[in-house]
Order: sequence, then structure tokens, then C-alpha cells
Amino acid sequence: MSDIRTSRKSVIALGVLSAPLLLMYLYLIIDTFSNTAPGALLPYEFTLEHWRFLWQDLPGKPNIWGVTFNTLVFSVVSTLLTLCIASTAAYALSRLNIPMRSFFLGGVMVLHSFPTVTLLIAIFLILQYVGLYDTLIGVILVKASLELPFGIWILKGFYDSVPWEIEMAAMQDGASRFTVWRKIVLPQVGSALTALSIFSFLASWSEFILPQVLAPGNDAQVLSVYLAGLIADDNNFDMAMFKSVGLFYVLPVIILFAIFQKQLMNMYSGGNKG
Repeated sequence: MSDIRTSRKSVIALGVLSAPLLLMYLYLIIDTFSNTAPGALLPYEFTLEHWRFLWQDLPGKPNIWGVTFNTLVFSVVSTLLTLCIASTAAYALSRLNIPMRSFFLGGVMVLHSFPTVTLLIAIFLILQYVGLYDTLIGVILVKASLELPFGIWILKGFYDSVPWEIEMAAMQDGASRFTVWRKIVLPQVGSALTALSIFSFLASWSEFILPQVLAPGNDAQVLSVYLAGLIADDNNFDMAMFKSVGLFYVLPVIILFAIFQKQLMNMYSGGNKG
């Protein structure tokens, strides 16, 4: 009985502390569908005017659906590249006797520790040299490469937790190393793959610095850059429009997190053996 009372008190306390934040989000949603007089707290009329970017292009801005498509392609392809390369590299580091493996793992973590902004000049010069500056594929390759160290380190921990005996038994029955990895080992780390894919997708969806610097043109523009462009337009800045675009931008992230929050938590449950 005492545990139930303690739990109820904790829930009530958390509810009270969270109430201002929930009210703020509720007011944000209401504000995007209404007009409010300057200095007033409550709106005086309902309107869809602030959502007009969904059916008409804003002056000097690209089409929102084209920008959304670019963001989706950027996020999905970056995630697939990260998942494919990290899953194979982590397996090799976990199972194969690679020379200087510990040194390589340390280097992977060092690469992940570098802030993205410190690498921008070098990445900018490389993309210009190879002709991928201001292209979506260039930003995709950069984002995937920056996510790889984290993905490799996480998946290696999960591979380490899979017993060797399962693989040995399959190879003794004539299965190749690739078949063992694909049909036996991958299902054992399915939760980690799901969590990593969701995490990589959300990281790519919310990315701003890389698309802003490496793909500033309208043809490769993503939603984060589109949203920032609304702030930069000082002469015609519309706060309600900015809130509506921001809500449109963040809605897929909220939905994904609400659906896959358990899988995201599983990312940190793998082993970490060297």
C-alpha cells in the first residue's frame, strides 16, 4: 500500500511540474490556428491562414512539399547508409581477429567526439573538389559518415553479447560466414538495429548545420533550413507562420518517438565488451 501511495505522489508531483510545459505546447498549437490581438492572451478568431504554406508557396521560398521530400530522402538514405555500413563493420570488429582492433575502436570514438562544426571547412573543400557541393547526395554522404562511429560502437556491443556457439554450430553445418551473419546473428540484434535506425533518422531529420552550409540552394533545401529562412526574413517575419512551420516540422519526430520509444531505450542495453 505504501508503494502505491508513493507512486501516486510521484505521478502527481510530475504532473504539477509538467503542467506549465504542457500548457505552453497547447497554447502553441492553438496559436497556429487562431489570431490574437497584440498584447492579448486569448485568441479572438479561428483561421487557417498561418497554414497557407501547405497549399501555396511563400514569396521567395521553395515549395514546402518539395522541401519535405528532400528532408525525407536525406533522412532515409542517411539512415540506410549508416545502418548497412555500421552493421557489417561492427560485426567484423566483434568477430574477426583484425590487427590493431583496439586502436581502430579508439579511433572510432575519437572521430565521434569531434563536433561537426570543427570539420565544416574541410568537408566544404572536399565537396567542392569532387563536385558535390550544394547537392543532396553530398550532404547525405557527410551525415552518414558522421553517424557511422556511433553506430559501429553501439552495434559492436550488441554483437559481443551474441554467443559464439550459435555461429559455430551453423558454420559446422556448412553455412557461410555471410549466411550466419544475415540469418542468425542479425535477428539476435534486431532491437539494436531498430533503435539505431530510428535514432539515425531523427538525427538526420533534425540536422541543420550541414544542410545550411553544404547545400544552401533551394533545390536541395531541407525543412530545418526552410524554417531558419523564415527568421532571416526580417521585413516579412510572421511569428504565427513560423510556429506553424515549426509544428509541421516537428510533428513526424513526435509521432516516431511516441511509437518507437521502447526501441530507442533498447539502444543502450547492449554489452560493451572489448
